[in-house]
Order: sequence, then C-alpha cells, then structure tokens
Amino acid sequence: MMILDGKRISDEVKAELAVAVRDMVARGERPPHLAAILVGNDGASETYVASKVKSCKEIGFASTLVRLPADVSEDRLLAEVARINADETIDGLIVQLPLPKHINEERVTEAVLSSKDVDGFHPVNLGKLVLGMPTFVSATPAGIMEMLKRYGIETSGKHCVVVGRSNIVGTPMSILLSRNSNPGNCTVTLCHSRTKDLASFTRSADILVVALGRPEFIKADMVKEGAVVIDVGITRLEDPSSTKGYRIVGDVAFDEVAPKSSFITPVPGGVGRMTIAALLNNTMLAKAQFSSNQKPQCHVN
Repeated sequence: MMILDGKRISDEVKAELAVAVRDMVARGERPPHLAAILVGNDGASETYVASKVKSCKEIGFASTLVRLPADVSEDRLLAEVARINADETIDGLIVQLPLPKHINEERVTEAVLSSKDVDGFHPVNLGKLVLGMPTFVSATPAGIMEMLKRYGIETSGKHCVVVGRSNIVGTPMSILLSRNSNPGNCTVTLCHSRTKDLASFTRSADILVVALGRPEFIKADMVKEGAVVIDVGITRLEDPSSTKGYRIVGDVAFDEVAPKSSFITPVPGGVGRMTIAALLNNTMLAKAQFSSNQKPQCHVN
C-alpha cells in the first residue's frame, strides 16, 4: 500500500507555478491575481479560503479576499461579483460555497464570468468539459487527475467507480477518467445515493473515487484487493480525546481500507491539497488567457 501524498504533489505544482510567476514578473508582467468572496463565517469555509490566500502568497500570486456578512442580500453579492468581473487586474474569481440559504447559488455561479471561473463551476465551462473543449476543469477533479498522472498510476482499461454525482466532483470526474487521454481511458461507472447494492459496484472497482460526504462510509468489505482509492470526502467529527476536540475524516474508513489498497489518499493531506494546487493552476491559465486573449487551455487532455 502506498499513500498518495497530496501535500508533496501540491508542493511540486506550487513550486513550478512560483518559477513561472518569477519569470512573468521578470518580463515586466503583473503576477496572476485571484479574488475570493467569503459570505458569513462558516468554519470550514474560513479555513479553506485562508489556505487559498496563503498559497497565493507563497507562490507570488496577488490575492484579494472580500468578506460579506451572512445576511448580505443576493443583489449586494451579485454587485460585488460584477465589480470583480469588470476588474481587468483580477484573473480568477471564486465565490466560496456553501452560501446562506437565502441566496440562490445557481444565480451567483452563473454571474461569474466564465473566463474568470477558475473553480470550473460555470455552466459554460462544464459544457465545454463535456464536449472536450479547452476550459477550466473543476479544481478537485483536475487535482485528482494531476495526482494520478504524477504517481504514474495506470488507468487505461481499468474499471473506475465514482461514488457521488455532483457537478463539482463526481460528474466531471467520470468524464475525465473516461476520456481518451492519460490519465483516462477508464470504463467508468457512476454511482450515487440511490444506487442499489452499491457495494457490488465498489468491489468491482480497480479505481474507486468516493465523493459522498458521508464520514467513513466505505468499509473494507466494499473494496477490491489492490484497488486505488481516492477519498474526496472531508468531515469534522467530535472527538473528546483530541486536543482540538475533533478529528477530520473522509468518506473512506482509512484504517481498515488502506491495507487492502494499492494506493490510497489520506484525509487530511490528500485530495484537499490537490484541489488548491489545481485552483492556482487554473488562475495561471486565466492570466495567460488574459495576456493572449485566447481561450483557456485545459491542463487535463
């Protein structure tokens, strides 16, 4: 069993981006600029956005964090999105999800310019992904593909089971892994909460990607011996024995599944790190698009 170390791979990606930024600045160009809008003070969102801002600073990106109160009106949020859309010094824009219930997430997502949508959530970018056109790939699937590539994991001809059908992870992941590319060329089965006898599918997977949001849902008896296991889930569970009072777990029961796996991602330290690395890479692509007035080039063929 080998751990797929998201921290190590993300550090590699960030180091490469840092070199590219230094070269860019040496040519007299401005560095890439990522803006994030954070509504309210959700703990998980605060942590994630802080990590993005920190990563930008580490590699020389400019970053802007816009904080809005939890009771902000939808119109006020949309006005802020419009302001950043119009700012030519900002290349990428993310609106941190989830948003308060009184705000329509779909309307906000569609309001972000597709050319600045480095999260890869906009319908235009998702549509281009389906058609195999150059676009921004949703950061988590893009990060997973980069991890598979850098670890040299064979995917061609393998059976991949994706558990979870969201537009952010499960659906784009199934598309990328089925594509005629490397990584790719998998036969993909997309499962979800309504799949009957889910374990019969997960046990057939050479590569298992789990993005359900159910802590430690996948047990050892649901996994094939020697499978590659990618755990996208992340949940904070109360744990009085921990100094923090909680522990972070994924959708996979790591301790019992890891011995059966050929490769497995830990939580934390796995997919989450790669998501941020892919987001930064998308921001670099957005800057290149702005400079050349060309379409963004998907970094996963």
